[in-house]
Amino acid sequence: MKLQIKHRTLYRYARPVGLLAHRLILSPRTAQHLRTLSFGIDCSARGSIDWAQDVFGNTIATVTFSEQASELMISSDAVVEQTADPWPVFNIDISAHTYPFTYSSEDKTDLGAFAVATSSGGAVSGWARAFVRSNPTDTLSLLKDLNAGILTKVTYRIRDEEGTQSPEQTLELASGSCRDIAALFIEAVRCLGFGARAVSGYLYDPQASVDDGGSTHAWAEVYLPGAGWIAFDPTHRRVGAACLISVAFARNNGQIMPVTGGYAGTPQDFVEMDVSVKVVEIRE
Repeated sequence: MKLQIKHRTLYRYARPVGLLAHRLILSPRTAQHLRTLSFGIDCSARGSIDWAQDVFGNTIATVTFSEQASELMISSDAVVEQTADPWPVFNIDISAHTYPFTYSSEDKTDLGAFAVATSSGGAVSGWARAFVRSNPTDTLSLLKDLNAGILTKVTYRIRDEEGTQSPEQTLELASGSCRDIAALFIEAVRCLGFGARAVSGYLYDPQASVDDGGSTHAWAEVYLPGAGWIAFDPTHRRVGAACLISVAFARNNGQIMPVTGGYAGTPQDFVEMDVSVKVVEIRE
């Protein structure tokens, strides 16, 4: 299917302020089942855009503004083609069919920090290991159980605060946003020895109402030999990349926030920020 994505971020200030450089990660990432047909960024304040790639190969736009403004609108528009199968079959290498398994020495080196847990031996590790029903056990079934089981422990809630809760906080509070839930899943599978990475992008829900046609979203990918990186969306208990439009991946969510920046002024100068996202299917 062909999808159109409109992403708007609006900042309002009480007076014209100096706008610091803004870092934008908004360009959909071309992958096996995702092709970007068009993409553009527009800012209401005058400035220049420099393009680069970060250490993960994500496309980064840095906007340097040349004027003060009391309002800043950052708009991105994209059209993508999404061909992911809603019921995928994963060709996992026979060496990884059962858990526990060992990554090859090359995979271990290349996965690096993607496979390093920060809370090994803590609450998250103990919670994750409760999903291991037997030894050995089926690898994909284990990951699917954990992906589906998070919502039996944690309730999804919209959270306006910046940043991501630590996995331990999400377990303790028993609630979190999509990025908090994804971070918990990533830490849990890393505690079990898997390589995993954080993914940010957009979610298209064909069942959503006209007034709720899409949203920014965060999920996870786990590396399995043979199959490669497999998408796990614990917020919706889904496996596979169908209806997901990836923009960037990294070791953690904090590295791939869609829009980051600031202004020169006092805290009282800031009035509000508003974000709107629309993802619609283009029917031909």
